[in-house]
Amino acid sequence: MLILLAAGLLISSLACSAALTAIAKRVAPRIGLVAYPKADRYHRSIIPLGGGIAIFGTLALFLAGGAAVILSSGGHFWVDVLIGRFGAYHANVLHHTNELLTILLCATILFLVGLWDDKRALGPFIKLVLQFVVAFLAAWLGDVRVEFFIENRLVTSVLSAFWIVLLVNAFNFLDNMDGASAGIAAIVSAVLLTAAAFNGQIFVGGLAIVFIGALLGFLLFNFPPASIFMGDAGSLVVGFFVALLTLRTDYYHQAQSGAWYPVLLPLIAVAVPLYDFASVMLLRISQGKNPLVGDTQHFSHRLRRRGLTDRQTALTLYLATLCTGLGATFLYQVNLVGAILIVIQTCLILAIIGVFETTVRNDQKTH
Repeated sequence: MLILLAAGLLISSLACSAALTAIAKRVAPRIGLVAYPKADRYHRSIIPLGGGIAIFGTLALFLAGGAAVILSSGGHFWVDVLIGRFGAYHANVLHHTNELLTILLCATILFLVGLWDDKRALGPFIKLVLQFVVAFLAAWLGDVRVEFFIENRLVTSVLSAFWIVLLVNAFNFLDNMDGASAGIAAIVSAVLLTAAAFNGQIFVGGLAIVFIGALLGFLLFNFPPASIFMGDAGSLVVGFFVALLTLRTDYYHQAQSGAWYPVLLPLIAVAVPLYDFASVMLLRISQGKNPLVGDTQHFSHRLRRRGLTDRQTALTLYLATLCTGLGATFLYQVNLVGAILIVIQTCLILAIIGVFETTVRNDQKTH
């Protein structure tokens, strides 16, 4: 029953996102919501920027709908239909309403900030401050925070806020090449969905499924060659939801090994976005540039300059994320030695990428 409901949720969110993206693709140019070719972008034509509206619209519709169902049924609908035999979770069902509404509020603020930046560029400092405010609200009010071995609510909220802002910017940085940010976010979310399913987290699993559907619906139009971009209105929301899933998924208390190291799962799952973020920041700082000002030194751009096409670049990013993500899923089933090997494997994957992207093409050497 749960599998059928999960499939229905995925298909419906995908269809909703695809429909909204098709509409946004037609409407965005009429209201001036477009991306013009610039020095820090690879595209050389004017592209609509309404994809973020579709992604956020889908998420908002399903989050608001979920909260309405819970409130209208007093939680019994979710217990009877979605939770079924897990009746022990009944006491937490209504609590999820506040969680959903807080998440929706925070996502809405980030969406509006991104939309404003897409229309009239905000300074990077203003965006960063607003991101921290929203991240702290999500952590403090919505329990979107880490609690592992730390009991102080303020400390966990501040730490979680920094993690949320890090991932928001990491996925904002990834939105520099067709299909990159949405595709990688979908893969990372699928890995986190596996972890949520392993721990019987139906609420978090439902959020992940809706999010994946919203991303895939948009990706139908954004996979190279993209006919629409998500813009900051989309990338800020995407990063926020990935951070949300990493923080709300349980990792260690039900691990088959009974140990702590499954908490490394989210870090390994987002290894590729973090690699791109860290490498770009270090490059800009070493060159004396503002690390928050865009350019064409991202991971995807560096791969593109090595001769890969846009599709090959996107697929390389996907495969690298899958490699690290698949390794992360085994953290529940291995001992300490196995966990260390998975971490080493992740580092080696990133090292291979580093060697590949810094190697000059042979045909360039001969000219």
